[in-house]
Amino acid sequence: MANNIINLDRVNKGYGAAGQLITDVSLGLDDDARIGIVGLNGAGKSTLLRMIAKTEEPDSGRVTHRRDLKVAALPQSLALDGEATVRDVVLGTAWLAEGMGAEHEWAGDAGVRTILDGLGMGHLGLETPVGPMSGGERRRVALAALLVRESDLLILDEPTNHLDVAGVDWLAKHLLTRRGALAVVTHDRWFLDAVCTMTWEVVDEQVHTYEGGYAAWILARAERQRVAASIEARRQNLLRKEIAWLRRGPPARTSKPKFRIDAANELIADVPPARDTVSLQRLATTRLGKQVYDLESVELNAGPKPIFKDITWQVGPGDRIAILGANGAGKTTLLRLLAGVTTPDGGRLVTGSTVRPAFLSQELRELPGHLRLLEAVEEVAKRVKLGDRELSAGQLAEVFGFTDKRIWTPVSDLSGGERRRLQMLRLLATEPNVLLLDEPTNDLDTDTLASLEDLLDSWPGTMVVASHDRYLVERVTDVVYGMFGDGRLVHLPGGIDEYLSRVTASSAGPSATAVPEKAAPESVPGLSQGELRLARKEMSRLERQMDKLGEKEAKLNGSLADHGSDYAKIVELEAQLTAVRAEREEAEMAWLELAEKVPGN
Repeated sequence: MANNIINLDRVNKGYGAAGQLITDVSLGLDDDARIGIVGLNGAGKSTLLRMIAKTEEPDSGRVTHRRDLKVAALPQSLALDGEATVRDVVLGTAWLAEGMGAEHEWAGDAGVRTILDGLGMGHLGLETPVGPMSGGERRRVALAALLVRESDLLILDEPTNHLDVAGVDWLAKHLLTRRGALAVVTHDRWFLDAVCTMTWEVVDEQVHTYEGGYAAWILARAERQRVAASIEARRQNLLRKEIAWLRRGPPARTSKPKFRIDAANELIADVPPARDTVSLQRLATTRLGKQVYDLESVELNAGPKPIFKDITWQVGPGDRIAILGANGAGKTTLLRLLAGVTTPDGGRLVTGSTVRPAFLSQELRELPGHLRLLEAVEEVAKRVKLGDRELSAGQLAEVFGFTDKRIWTPVSDLSGGERRRLQMLRLLATEPNVLLLDEPTNDLDTDTLASLEDLLDSWPGTMVVASHDRYLVERVTDVVYGMFGDGRLVHLPGGIDEYLSRVTASSAGPSATAVPEKAAPESVPGLSQGELRLARKEMSRLERQMDKLGEKEAKLNGSLADHGSDYAKIVELEAQLTAVRAEREEAEMAWLELAEKVPGN
């Protein structure tokens, strides 16, 4: 039987610039709860976590903990002593909350190495200093420090940031076997479904609770919106009647019953503002030629570490490519090479003459913190052509979900997700035709992610994405490549599932990730890379054609049943049916012939 461990009683919290975030919220958290917290950036998700952990007090109301409750929390931003080592952080008491245990309790625990390995930190020695580490590496070390210790409640704010696909998969499995309660803020929708049994949505200063993970929340929210829309339709109908009543009668009439005027004013005052639908239309207007990127026998290093050895690879117009790999495998280095930030250490990179790349990095340092949001947009472009319209910088910001009030906010005061959205806005305002995206989903809320995917879905140019987000990769990319640290770029016809199976198998030995020659597109007998790419596109077209013909065949069969007594109509329908079946068989044969030539089919 579940026992309550934390209660929030009529809690209120707000900030001067951000305004009121939480109003009169009462919640309870049980000892076996696994809660995913979702909501727009800036809605108050991280604030709610800090109040639950009692690291921040509410403005009013009360947060109570069960006596002797052990809470372990991973905040969104960390401050680790640069002189500390991995041992100090993971096995010692550096950075940890009071009462979370010390080295002598854990130094002999075999689970420590398992956790470090699972988070992709197994290559680090315990004496490695954290000072020179990247932000992502520091965050994983801090996460490991929490996971090696027992706690009654584990609070994680964006734990999947800076984890690769295999790390996210391992963390989900680990948390499912861990005892105690969990409260997590994350944008990773696969992770929410895999781990959480309840969802809290922070919206309009309230917290709505739902049973289940991300998919269940989406269904429940859609139903709530449907009911709200029905109520709104009835209210609008009443509004129209009230306004019509107020306008009726002789023009000279100057007074009406006060209660009718008050009722109409109340309805008008309650009309909500138009919802910000981030309908991100195509910003790429520059056409691509036949050539985008050609890598010929490229050697590439990241300092002393070799990334690629003798790589020959081609990226063509309209290609939608996902790059998977462990942290440190060289995904960012590859994107920087394509963006022209670095040059190959050997071999040749040929970039098409019409290529205008836009590189979205993981860092937010390039944003001008001294400017206001609108000024930061105008710094890139004061007017931008969006589809068939020309918009000002302010109108463009509105398209990306920034309200009139928000566009005057200093960039330094924006939330992590808002800054990421601004970064994407500034990037696309340059009207590129090639997108190079390095972990584009970091710090974005689920609604903004859906809008980003809508944009990328209809992106008319070339796209290369390095991401750990399964939803994004499977939705917006067509081809997946893996980097396994052996100097090669490996084509993965099986996508993320094949990547995970290779990573798992690699523990059996260095040969586990070996790729049969036929798996590399450049070594397919009889087909060049360009021909292989065209073959895959033709297969996709044939699949769509077969689906449509199947639907047409089903309709014709239904029409035959409806006209059983009309001989002339039956003859006509049977002729159409014969033609459709013949066309479908022809498409199937064409697909099968291509499937024999294309690897992975």
